[in-house]
Amino acid sequence: MLNYEVPPDTLAPFVPRGTSLDLWQGRALASVVGFRFLGTRVVGVPIPFHRNFDEVNLRFYVRRELPDGEVRRAVVFVRELVPKALIAWTARALYNEPYRALPMRSETPSAPTDAPGLVRYGWRRRTSAAVSWEHVGTRAVGDATVPAAGTEAQFITEHYWGYTRQRDGSTIEYEVRHPGWRVWAGEDAELRVDVATLYGPAFVEALRGTPRSAFVAEGSAVSVYWPTHLR
Repeated sequence: MLNYEVPPDTLAPFVPRGTSLDLWQGRALASVVGFRFLGTRVVGVPIPFHRNFDEVNLRFYVRRELPDGEVRRAVVFVRELVPKALIAWTARALYNEPYRALPMRSETPSAPTDAPGLVRYGWRRRTSAAVSWEHVGTRAVGDATVPAAGTEAQFITEHYWGYTRQRDGSTIEYEVRHPGWRVWAGEDAELRVDVATLYGPAFVEALRGTPRSAFVAEGSAVSVYWPTHLR
């Protein structure tokens, strides 16, 4: 998870109706996140050859305040990359999520470990220059801990809802459940990508420098629930 401070005006066009930017200490953050799906099921059914795969996404954070005072803290995706065309098609059809299928590869631990070291996710695509590999990665260092309340690591890892703008301008909401994750600090963070052609020119300035923070999270079983339309 590589995390960048982004001007709110850059993110405003992507904020779904019914939500507002969720700020951390007054800052709007966006994250480039790489991870592995393992043992995936869709509505409880395993899809052959589509159970284990990588994903890399650019996401930011919003909140929805309900009339009863509940606050639902959530993520919104700007772009999601996966290696399988069927996965991208299904996510676009069911959720209108901005998925794109590209060849991908990764360097990740084969099993949970106390010292995962380098974690890197790559994808290949045609840019304005040529067809080339791009990647996101960092090196886990130190001891893993469950982030304390109010820390940036907790803010980044503990958003349990998702919101997506639909083609008609409405918004869908879906719940994501998982236990709190242990998190390592990340060093030697790298984002090698043509930002303008993948995420849009508006993100170039924010993503071209060193991230304000980098984390590696251990992950867990995750459940994503069926979406509902907001009234």
